[in-house]
Amino acid sequence: MLPHTQRAENRDSSACFEGRSSLHRSPCSTVSFPSPIFLGIGQMAATIMILYVSKLNKIIHFPDFDKKIPVKLFPLPLLYVGNHISGLSSTSKLSLPMFTVLRKFTIPLTLLLETVILGKQYSLNIIVSVFAIILGAFIAAGSDLAFNLEGYIFVFLNDIFTAANGVYTKQKMDPKELGKYGVLFYNACFMIIPTLIISVSTGDLRQATEFNQWKNVLFILQFLLSCFLGFLLMYSTVLCSYYNSALTTAVVGAIKNVSVAYIGMLIGGDYIFSLLNFVGLNICMAGGLRYSFLTLSSQLKPKPVDEENIRLDLKS
Repeated sequence: MLPHTQRAENRDSSACFEGRSSLHRSPCSTVSFPSPIFLGIGQMAATIMILYVSKLNKIIHFPDFDKKIPVKLFPLPLLYVGNHISGLSSTSKLSLPMFTVLRKFTIPLTLLLETVILGKQYSLNIIVSVFAIILGAFIAAGSDLAFNLEGYIFVFLNDIFTAANGVYTKQKMDPKELGKYGVLFYNACFMIIPTLIISVSTGDLRQATEFNQWKNVLFILQFLLSCFLGFLLMYSTVLCSYYNSALTTAVVGAIKNVSVAYIGMLIGGDYIFSLLNFVGLNICMAGGLRYSFLTLSSQLKPKPVDEENIRLDLKS
């Protein structure tokens, strides 16, 4: 969905170690766009424009701006910046397998934060399923792990910011407050200027403006498509959290990565078979499927009926 950069988040989503597959390619992957922060700015701008135009045309609704909005949104913008910077800082510090293993710790951190912040309670079966995903990731990458203290610190910070961002996004999406569209719109509005400053200070903006493909119509179309797909990805992630939970969103991401690896075994020809990697993939998938089964089962269970209240209603 994004132009090919060395950005850490893209590594995680491509799931290359989980099957050594390069199937998950971006529209601009052949031109090696060098400015991930500038691309993020483009995605924020696309989010703002799409949601604002939709609001004007009464397709969607979210609150108009007032002085209480920043208070209602806090600390989401700070978490977004922390997530962005820590992700970029861990880019070249770790091998791809080790990076992807450590990124899986977002899942148990999300479970912990949902318990502490949202007061949710999870069964032992759910917790076991979550840790099966972590175990599978360690086994899959067991033959290619490397230690780098600085990289570990940055990627664990990235896990914390990602998990906190997911949990607080869920908390802020109360329809009586900002709602899912308000969270997306105002978060993008508050973060586009600070992100632009970061882009200028790191030289990212200069690399973007000096890129030699801006006269290429095909590249421009690909860049705009990437901005739109970035919005679509953010919207679908928020939507998943809105109807389910932040933990379910994190687990679905892990299952998606493993699914891509399975497809890479059959299509593409770049999967290098390793018994350790294959066993780890299957444990990851088993944990994810078990989690999905338990979650769906709990949602399909009929809610207990309060017979005493029914009798009182009938009498009245």
